[in-house]
Amino acid sequence: MTDLTTLSAQELEDLAEKAQKMALSKKEETKKDVRRKVLETIRESGFTFEDIFPDGASPKASRSTAMVKYRNPANPLQTWVGRGRKPRWLVEALAAGHSLEEFAV
Repeated sequence: MTDLTTLSAQELEDLAEKAQKMALSKKEETKKDVRRKVLETIRESGFTFEDIFPDGASPKASRSTAMVKYRNPANPLQTWVGRGRKPRWLVEALAAGHSLEEFAV
């Protein structure tokens, strides 16, 4: 490990910035892993996302006041409220021949 007392102020600032970026990246990785594990546990228990969260509560739902209108059955965390651009997962499903009604909540 580097002796921090031998670094210049600029080197310390660079190190701090790099450490901050790395911490954010690791936090995002951990979040994705936790989401995956939660969904896996729900499925393995024989439940659906809606069984466990009947009000549609999801991380995305808390950020928006609009109600979720469409949900990806392959990944219930992927939702769309029907406003703005369609999300990639929905565009790909529609291009594969699925209908929008198949994803309605």
